[in-house]
Amino acid sequence: MIKQTSLTVCGETHSTPMHICGFFDGEDERYDVILPYLKEGLENNDEILNILESTSYNDHCHRLQNAGIEVDSKLESGQLKVLSADDTYLQGGYFAADKMYKKLEDALISNEDAGYDSFRACGDMAWALKNVAGTDELIEYEAKLNQLVPQHVCSLICMYDINRFSARVLVDVLATHPYVILNGKIHKNPYYIEPIAFLRDLVKKPKRPLLRHDD
Repeated sequence: MIKQTSLTVCGETHSTPMHICGFFDGEDERYDVILPYLKEGLENNDEILNILESTSYNDHCHRLQNAGIEVDSKLESGQLKVLSADDTYLQGGYFAADKMYKKLEDALISNEDAGYDSFRACGDMAWALKNVAGTDELIEYEAKLNQLVPQHVCSLICMYDINRFSARVLVDVLATHPYVILNGKIHKNPYYIEPIAFLRDLVKKPKRPLLRHDD
């Protein structure tokens, strides 16, 4: 049986493992949620992984610093990792669900070998809006994570800007996460679909545009 650790999200106490989609209306709302989550993890001997656009690196670290996190020392120790989407999701210039799944799986195994109590990750999913090969595998990737996450002591928050992604894609995102953050609150997701059933039906669906248009 997988060990559980407690964590606080949106002011509520939960237990690992958790796969969460965060629907945010802008960066300020997003950071109101993730800053306490990240700070708690660093204080609790959890390994922290942040993935975001490279152009956001300085602002992200500045926000962490202002929240009372000793960014430089945490980066130097390796407990905190701040990586770009281009070096993770889009490494090699394309996205592949299986490739990123293996990368995350390796990170989770490394976390356990390093003796951390848990693994916390926040990923800005804006990379999927780029016109890059393989981004249509986003929903497949999210569904497959529900087969990986329960095997490890971890919590993952996949962050989506509701002003940028299409409504149809957000519906699929919702179906692939057991928990959802909406309006700064976390909820157990009644629309979640188990990965085997979701992946079976996914192959029958037409590809949907990721980018929001005013429809």
